[in-house]
Amino acid sequence: MNSGKERMIGVGIVAVGLIILLGKLGTFSFLGRNFWPLLFLIPGIVLHAMYMKRKVSPFMLLPAGILSVYGFLFLLCNIWGWHLMAYLWPLLLLGVAIGLWQYAINDISLSRNVYTGGVILGLISVFLLVITLLRTGIIYVIAVLLIGAGTWLVLNNRGKRKR
Repeated sequence: MNSGKERMIGVGIVAVGLIILLGKLGTFSFLGRNFWPLLFLIPGIVLHAMYMKRKVSPFMLLPAGILSVYGFLFLLCNIWGWHLMAYLWPLLLLGVAIGLWQYAINDISLSRNVYTGGVILGLISVFLLVITLLRTGIIYVIAVLLIGAGTWLVLNNRGKRKR
C-alpha cells in the first residue's frame, strides 16, 4: 500500500476508536437526552431558509412553522423542566396557527379562509395561554403592573391642569 492509503486507514481507525470511547463515556446519551428537540427546531429553520431562497414552495412554510414552534417549546421544557408543559400547552395550537398563517400570507392562490383560520386559531391559542397563566402566580405580576401603571398616571397628571 502507498503511504496515502495507510494514513487514511489510520485516521479511520482513530476516528472509530474515538467514537467508541465517547460512546462508552456517555457523551452520545448526554447529547441525545439534552438536545433531541433540535431534531424539530433545525428542520423548521432549514425549511424557512429554503423558502427564503425560493427552493421550496410556500406550502413548506406550514411544517416549517409547526416544527420551529414545537422545537422551541420542547427545548424550553427540556431545559427548565417538563412541568412547564402544564402551562405552555397552548403553544402546540400556536405552532399550527403560525404554520397556517405563514402559508396563507405567502401563497396568494389560497382562499382567505386559510388566513382567517390561522389567525383565529392563533387568537384562541393566545387566549388559552393567558387563561392558563392566570391560574399561576402571574396574576400577581399583572396586579403589580396595573398598580404601577395607575400610580404613574396619577403622579404624572398631578402637576398638570386642564385648560
